[in-house]
Amino acid sequence: MNWKCLTLTIAFAGMAAALPAQADQLDNIMSAKTLRCATFADVPPFASPDPKTREMAGFDVDLCGVIAKELGVRAEIKPVSVEARVPEVKLGRVDITVANLAYTLSRAEQIQFSDPYYLAKEMLIVPADDPGKKKADYAGQRIASTKGSTSEMSIKLNKSDPLTFQDTASAYLAVQQGKARGMVANTMTTTKFVNESKSKGKEMRMIEEPMLFQPIGIGMAKDQPALTAKINEILRKLDASGDINKIWDKWLGPDTEYKMTRTDKVVTLSELKFDPIP
Repeated sequence: MNWKCLTLTIAFAGMAAALPAQADQLDNIMSAKTLRCATFADVPPFASPDPKTREMAGFDVDLCGVIAKELGVRAEIKPVSVEARVPEVKLGRVDITVANLAYTLSRAEQIQFSDPYYLAKEMLIVPADDPGKKKADYAGQRIASTKGSTSEMSIKLNKSDPLTFQDTASAYLAVQQGKARGMVANTMTTTKFVNESKSKGKEMRMIEEPMLFQPIGIGMAKDQPALTAKINEILRKLDASGDINKIWDKWLGPDTEYKMTRTDKVVTLSELKFDPIP
């Protein structure tokens, strides 16, 4: 080797040493003995403060808890806004986001998704006396939703005008006050509001045609294959054991106000038939 080649070799070696190696996040979680989970700040039944204990409770909180248990670490819940679910993971402030996070192409460019554990629908609810029958009837109309959500995206895709809020309760109130013609949210939330409206406020009904289908998964940082593989492994184990269904039934099942049955299985995205949204 001549001196010039030797000098270049040493220089490149020095540059490589100067570059920070990407930490293995799974190793960090295991070392810290803590799994930092982002959940909704106040979107029941997924995550919201318990009125008695003021601690976070809900489907996503419990799911985070059982995932942490499988890892042998404790779960640390970090409530975040709807629009902060992706940035919190991307910036490394949490390890995973468990917050009814729907797969979209733009989100998939920023973070890694786990295998989906259920296929959700975005549904439109309107006052019971509203004449509309299908989602096309609401094109060009003002529709309420939470800000930065796939609900908002579905409104835009329908060529409707989104009126956005920080939480679903405020979006629903906007419809009750006549500020929006309807509201879009996931099936669980819209079912709850429709049921509540039968005894309180302006009665609502649900448009049968879904505004959008969306696979729901767990969000993680990109380029963390060990963590991704482990989360997928745990989700499949929890699915096979029936633990996901137990959590589902506790918060969303037949004996709750939502009266929903989970029939989905943890599968890869490629196994699902859906049109990814931007």
